[in-house]
Amino acid sequence: MAKSFLAVEDLDVYRKLCRLHIEVCELSRDWPRNEVYELGSQLRRSSNSSPAQLAEKNDDRHVRNKVEGVNRSRGEAAETIHHLFMARLKGYIAEEVYQTFRARYQECIRMLNGLERTLEQKLPDDDRRWQVGEARSAYGDAQEVDGPGWPSSLTPDTFIRHGS
Repeated sequence: MAKSFLAVEDLDVYRKLCRLHIEVCELSRDWPRNEVYELGSQLRRSSNSSPAQLAEKNDDRHVRNKVEGVNRSRGEAAETIHHLFMARLKGYIAEEVYQTFRARYQECIRMLNGLERTLEQKLPDDDRRWQVGEARSAYGDAQEVDGPGWPSSLTPDTFIRHGS
């Protein structure tokens, strides 16, 4: 019998986020003992929370609540990138490993943006957060390097006070 609904497991982004969580767990397994319950735990929790947010809201009857689940999932994916960045700064992972995970999480974030836009189309026009006809570049296409909200002209030196 054919399904009349879309299960969360049917979402490509959900499956990708679950796979990433498994890999993050493997990655952080051999970190220093003091980080197992600090950075490692935060990393594993945020990487698991991203797909969990999608699962939690998938069966909700209200589209706005589904959108909120997508927003939370995106936030957890971004938090996971932060924890991976800190792991790189602390020398627990190599730059190449960080960049690979970062790219895969950014792909998921773009997919979540697309899912949100699709859900928004089911809402009345005046209840939408996104304008459905917006250009794709506003959602993080490949040409966008730094991610939404941060101008590419900002560098770490921008925030360092010289001469003090």
